[in-house]
Amino acid sequence: MKYVVLQVVLKEKFLGTGSGNLTELENVINTQASKGYRLHTISTASSGSKGLMGGDRIQATLVFEKIEKD
Repeated sequence: MKYVVLQVVLKEKFLGTGSGNLTELENVINTQASKGYRLHTISTASSGSKGLMGGDRIQATLVFEKIEKD
């Protein structure tokens, strides 16, 4: 098996709720899927605001797995 580990920082919108860049996360997952990997594990860590107008940050660590045939 082969593994790929990637990190994506999700930025909370200043006004309202929800992530402002879920499309980026979706693109990372779809890119790895097109290479034959599947999402094995995802974990997140939250951090506080990064400035006056910034929302919270969530760092997502994604582990992708590819089963190689012998």
